[in-house]
Amino acid sequence: MESDFEKQFSKLIVMAGECPRGNPCAALSTPLPLQTDMPTVDDDITLSVVPGEVTVNGMRPPSREQCSGGVSQSSSPEMDAEVPSTKLCGYLNKLGGPLKSWKSRWFTYEEKKCQLFYYRTAQDVNPLGRIELKNATFSYPLQEEKGTFHIQTPERTFVLKAVNHEAMMYWLQQLQLKRWQHREHPVAEPAQSCADMKREGVQAAAGRCADDFLPTAKIPPGLVGEEAACLPAPQQQATLSNVSFKHPLTEIQNSVHSLRLSRSSQDLARSVFFWDDLQEPVLSPPVLETPSPRSQDSPVPAVPSPLLTNQGTSMLNDPKPKALAGGSCLSPTLRIRKKKKSSSSATMPASWRQSNAADSTSRLQQEVLSLAEEVKAQKELVWLLHKALEAAQQEKRTCAQFLSAEGEQERLELLRHRERHVADLAARVEALRGQQEALQQSLAQRDAHIAELQEHVQLMMERNHAKQEVILKLSEQVAARAADPQRGPCNGVGAETLQRQEQEIENLKDDIEAYKIQNNFLNSEIYQLTNLWRNSSEQEKSLMVKCAYLEAKNCQVESRYLGLLRKLQENKGLDSAQQEVVKRLIEDALKGDVNDVLKLNPVREYDEYGFKIMPDYEVEDMKLLAKIQALEIRSHNLLNQEAGDKPLLGRWAQYLAGRPSGELAASPELKALLRGGVPQEYRQQVWRWVVRARTLSLRERHPQRYQQLCRKSQTSQHPASRQIQLDLHRTLSSNQHFSSPSSPALQQLQRILLAFSWQNPTIGYCQGLNRLAAIALLVLQNEEDAFWCLVAVVETIMPQDYYSKTLIASQVDQRVLKDFMVEKMPRLMAHFEEHSVDVSLITFNWFLVVFVESLASDILLRVWDAFLYEGTKVIFRYALALFKYKEEDILKIHENVEIYQYLRFFTKTISDTRKLTSIAFNDMNPFPMKLLRGRRAQHLERLQTELRELETIQREFVAESAERNDKDLDDDEDA
Repeated sequence: MESDFEKQFSKLIVMAGECPRGNPCAALSTPLPLQTDMPTVDDDITLSVVPGEVTVNGMRPPSREQCSGGVSQSSSPEMDAEVPSTKLCGYLNKLGGPLKSWKSRWFTYEEKKCQLFYYRTAQDVNPLGRIELKNATFSYPLQEEKGTFHIQTPERTFVLKAVNHEAMMYWLQQLQLKRWQHREHPVAEPAQSCADMKREGVQAAAGRCADDFLPTAKIPPGLVGEEAACLPAPQQQATLSNVSFKHPLTEIQNSVHSLRLSRSSQDLARSVFFWDDLQEPVLSPPVLETPSPRSQDSPVPAVPSPLLTNQGTSMLNDPKPKALAGGSCLSPTLRIRKKKKSSSSATMPASWRQSNAADSTSRLQQEVLSLAEEVKAQKELVWLLHKALEAAQQEKRTCAQFLSAEGEQERLELLRHRERHVADLAARVEALRGQQEALQQSLAQRDAHIAELQEHVQLMMERNHAKQEVILKLSEQVAARAADPQRGPCNGVGAETLQRQEQEIENLKDDIEAYKIQNNFLNSEIYQLTNLWRNSSEQEKSLMVKCAYLEAKNCQVESRYLGLLRKLQENKGLDSAQQEVVKRLIEDALKGDVNDVLKLNPVREYDEYGFKIMPDYEVEDMKLLAKIQALEIRSHNLLNQEAGDKPLLGRWAQYLAGRPSGELAASPELKALLRGGVPQEYRQQVWRWVVRARTLSLRERHPQRYQQLCRKSQTSQHPASRQIQLDLHRTLSSNQHFSSPSSPALQQLQRILLAFSWQNPTIGYCQGLNRLAAIALLVLQNEEDAFWCLVAVVETIMPQDYYSKTLIASQVDQRVLKDFMVEKMPRLMAHFEEHSVDVSLITFNWFLVVFVESLASDILLRVWDAFLYEGTKVIFRYALALFKYKEEDILKIHENVEIYQYLRFFTKTISDTRKLTSIAFNDMNPFPMKLLRGRRAQHLERLQTELRELETIQREFVAESAERNDKDLDDDEDA
């Protein structure tokens, strides 16, 4: 009894007490144990205050309870659940050396630097090397030895081998977790407490458990953590095979240090491997031999406890249960034993009572059955008596009626009535007999059918029985042949083949299982590396944004520096030496190209439509201004390339959502969106709708107009074809699609211009139409759509005679523009008049080709977005906005030639599209179309009057010249 009680008591202690350090309870351990206090490189062996305690490689030696499997008295289940105490350290074999042999090494993980250090033994002070885990990947091949895995770093690949497969999976999962924790929670603030860091690690591990592809590997007992330090280092076959010849100095230092330590600490403690000798003897209860839930083969480990020595006897004698560690008590066990005793002592009287009760119950049941049969018989008797009584009453009524009749006639009637009734009853009986006979015949038929089915079933059963006998005989023959050792050669070959195939099948099953495990591990590795790559890419993106911002600021500073040099160059008060210095600085600044600067996030050279983003400049005398312009453009592109047009794209996507393609409707909302610009994704669709709306009537009348004109241009040569051919190679020379003479875009452009020359014989061809058609072709990506776009611009949007030989409408718009400039920008117009500058020499080409090759490509296309919808009013708005944008810069120039040179290219220096659009549609208001038409009418009338006067003067001059020539001829004849 006492031994049984001790077994139960030890089992309660194991279940309720705390688990040994390095091996936490299953209910309290996290899926992947974390480690926060790892050894560092600089740690050394130090003697603690407590005698006999030595720290090795930054790790405290295991206590007596740890080495013996005892219970730690200083820890609590809550602390164990919060921070597991298993350190990531242990012995692994490392493949290395000139002979590529396995060498045993002690590996330990360092938390702060995410590095895996390895030593020759656990007592060494200086590491032989380290493995960087921050950028490492993990894998294990199936073809190599069991337990082998690889750690691949950018520098090299480390081949390691664990004792078994379980230890290898534990190391791989722990290394994955450490790498993830280091990337997600780097050690930054030293003031952060260890408890907070551990708590964060536990939370990170708990969050990661949902992403695991493999079940969490259990801690291999005695192979990982401080328990492994209690064991001796694995022995090598050769004495010097484990020595690192690559690090001789480190080996000597570790050997000297271990020798000195062993001599100095013999009285205190011999090493971390000899703590068992210093333990005090502790009573250990016998091992409980009942199988545990974890394993049916391994018994529950015995846990030494002082409670057995001091309190075991008192607890047996105490009738009140006492609480043990973990809140368990012995009262259930004692009660169970008392119940067993009481039940065993009262066994005989209970059996007697049960036998007497069974006899009385059987007797009573027999009496109940007999009484029930008697009641049933009495009921049948009552029913028969009831029927006899009814028959007697019926006979009594009949006799009473017969006797009560007054005469013979009535009695005869009664007899006849009864006879008829008897006849009816007889007929009914005959009918019932016929039905009975029919039912009997049907029953006989059914019986015959059932007999046939029974015969068939019997036949089938006999056949089945015969087959079973045959199968049984064949099985007995096969078993006999398989068990017969003196079988023939053919049977032996077949059995050998069968065994070999079965063995191959088993091997294939093992391979499949191994490949499944490897696949799951590689999936987890890929998943974690993908997360790490995503985090790195986000960090890289933020760094690229910062670099772009700094580069833009650098461009701005350099632009201001060049502007300051330009002002110094124009200053006439400098002496010759100072002018020479300024000249040298300018030359040095112009030597470096903007594109030569290291660009971490480079700006594209060409945009989506093939336009060069940073154009070349042909002005030789203004290279400094050109360089300033290039820097400003680059700065603006760098600052705005990340923001992009996402809000604009969202507004257009919302507007076009639910609308069929090509079915837009004119509205103030669409007008406002077009003024802000159309994103490149929707520009082709919107332009096609606007062009179709402006040319709908003409296209309905001539649906195949473009094809007919193309065929006509092939059969007949237009007079303007030569001029068209000359202008083709001068069209958008800075665009990728038109830069090559053999480009398909040039051939398409030629067909479009020839078709238009036949479409409008009044105009035929005018210089500038090639640029309009080229822009339409770049955006619409279709010859016919580009042709109709050119027709819409020339014949419906622009005023009449805008592209005629006299260009009278174009001249009228130049005069109207000057009137608006006088009203909107009086200072600038006074400055132009002061220096005799005629702006029409610059703006005439703007209006004729709608700013093509005058503005940057992104601004140009936004101008065209609004121009195709609103008309020529947009050209006036943007022309005024361009001068307003650079008004202050123009006012600073006081030379006629410099003003013209600046006006030739200043439009390409404008890069802020939003600011220019705001000036055009906000600062230039009010700008009614009615006012524009009135101004055009006034200037058209004046211009026509001036042209008529000019024609009169020309006619008079021609007449005078003719008369003068006639007089000269008369004088010659007289002579």
